[in-house]
Amino acid sequence: MRTSIVASTQPASFSAVAYKGELEQSLQTIAGLGYDGVELAVRDPNLLDIEDLTCLIKKNQLKVPAIGTGQAFGEEGLCLSHDDMTIRQNSIKRLLSHIDLASRFDAVVIVGLIRGQSCPAGKTAAESRIVEGLQACADHNAGVRLVIEPINRYETEFINTVESGLVFLDKVNRNNVGLLLDTFHMNIEEPSMERSLKLAGNKVFHVHLADSNRWYPGAGHIDFRSIFQTLSDMDYNDYVSAEIMPLPDAQTAAEKTMETLSSLLF
Repeated sequence: MRTSIVASTQPASFSAVAYKGELEQSLQTIAGLGYDGVELAVRDPNLLDIEDLTCLIKKNQLKVPAIGTGQAFGEEGLCLSHDDMTIRQNSIKRLLSHIDLASRFDAVVIVGLIRGQSCPAGKTAAESRIVEGLQACADHNAGVRLVIEPINRYETEFINTVESGLVFLDKVNRNNVGLLLDTFHMNIEEPSMERSLKLAGNKVFHVHLADSNRWYPGAGHIDFRSIFQTLSDMDYNDYVSAEIMPLPDAQTAAEKTMETLSSLLF
């Protein structure tokens, strides 16, 4: 397994991002702490200087395991399940730009809250729209993997558990679509995180780490040693990425995360 932490390419309102803006300094810090990669939270890839970004990543000898898309929902309201067809179409268009960016780094594209939180037309209609949108995105570039993130019931009505995520994967029916499992959300929704990880098996394409309070691993009550043993037993060899609140501050959170990861991986 390899290590990563989330950094936003622009200032962001979402709380669970350790580094927001000042990307050059963030990447230097992340590399200096020994992380293998940086997960990039990107609102709109069209606003980035892609060549400059690529140079910064290479300069710091980092990989980019994942591209986050949630800010497109949180700050612009783009949503795959929206009642307005134009908004749905714009959401797909935005995700295609994320996919094009991800293809440069061999990164997965995260489908979290951009799928929506609720839908006046009802859950069945919403899920049908999400399936249709994801199929279009998956077919855009079969070489880029998309990951659906089960998110706890307090944040969205759609896909809260690993089991519901697996059911949804069957509906999408694309080999390049899998799951992102997040320990913060799993702690709320899964009776046994270990059992749910095993249930997902090779459909786990990416993992987010945060403790029960969404602080750095080790600041709450999740048994990360057991989680990592389960991932090892599953032969999971991809990235574990810290999506955490910058508390008590970003530097301390990133350092404490690496301390925990080092004790579990090395």
